[in-house]
Amino acid sequence: MLLLAAAFIVAFVLLLYMVSPLISPKPLKLPGAHVVVTGGSSGIGKCIAIECYKQGAFITLIARDENKLLQTKKEIEKYSVNDKQVVLCISVDVSKDYELVENVLKQAQEKLGPVDLLVNCAGTSVTGKFEDIEVSSFERLMGVNYLGSVYPSRAVISTMKERRMGRIVFVSSQAGQLGLFGYTAYSPTKFALRGLAEALQMEVKPYNIYVTVAYPPDTDTPGFAEESKTKPLETKLISETSSVCQAEQVARVIVKDAIQGNFNSSVGSDGYMLSILTSGMSPVTSITEGLQQVVCMGIFRIFGLFYLGSFDSIVRRCMMQREKSESADKTE
Repeated sequence: MLLLAAAFIVAFVLLLYMVSPLISPKPLKLPGAHVVVTGGSSGIGKCIAIECYKQGAFITLIARDENKLLQTKKEIEKYSVNDKQVVLCISVDVSKDYELVENVLKQAQEKLGPVDLLVNCAGTSVTGKFEDIEVSSFERLMGVNYLGSVYPSRAVISTMKERRMGRIVFVSSQAGQLGLFGYTAYSPTKFALRGLAEALQMEVKPYNIYVTVAYPPDTDTPGFAEESKTKPLETKLISETSSVCQAEQVARVIVKDAIQGNFNSSVGSDGYMLSILTSGMSPVTSITEGLQQVVCMGIFRIFGLFYLGSFDSIVRRCMMQREKSESADKTE
């Protein structure tokens, strides 16, 4: 009887794997496609632009620093695969003025054609204890990390609907799946992208438009290096429990998932576990993905509890050391 049940389960899983490709979205073809990358002058954004350019795409880079944009443009152009490819640079703050963002993206589409893939990578971070972070920083991060993704997406969505095709990527963070010490200003802005992505995906799926939320781990970028300078001790110790990824590796994964139309994009074993644990009511792009979530959720929750326990231990230990140090200073 057990043998029969096991055989049935195996047959069922194999059937799911066979049927899954039939209901998954068709991959986006990058050769000749117009890819827009915000925050594209450095870090993950630059690497995503390079990866798409290597595959024959036309690129529009959007960032604030014009000098960085021009330097990045020269770097990307080294990877051209044909003479027709173009890298267009636009210097604008995507979080300040929606009408301005709409106008520059309209100009980009007039030059390079409709946007096939939009990658919202513009973002910034501030770390520190909740009571030590300036209130203005909470407002600024919500503007850059959230509205800086809303505005470009809003500017291209109508054309994508008319064409019945398109991809939109929101680059969140593992801190957008799990709230950690020191990220009270940053994490909520990245969590917000998940809510936006889920609601938007439900709206645009009938138009053959697919949304991807990327959850990169700590990544070796200029932004990460700057953030590390102000991290509280607790945050540094928690970060040491995972390795730092290279931006090129993260970019390859994000581009691959965006092309396939996958809703979740994660890197490494920790990223895979977090994506399963936080899947909730998020959409799936294949039956097998949903099956993996159902099977692995309980097991990964056990692992997650151990992680949370170790994080809490780090925070308590640091608090006790700090109080002990403060007490010693008072007695002297």
